[in-house]
Amino acid sequence: MISLASEVTRELPAPAIFFGLFTFGVLSLLLYLVLRLDRD
Repeated sequence: MISLASEVTRELPAPAIFFGLFTFGVLSLLLYLVLRLDRD
């Protein structure tokens, strides 16, 4: 039960918005590359 409580209070190493922006950037880059390769 103690380990469960420690899991609930564990914090992210960075703000949640950073993860959202990072994921958006990576997915945008991948989409750009796929569309660029498809044009050739």
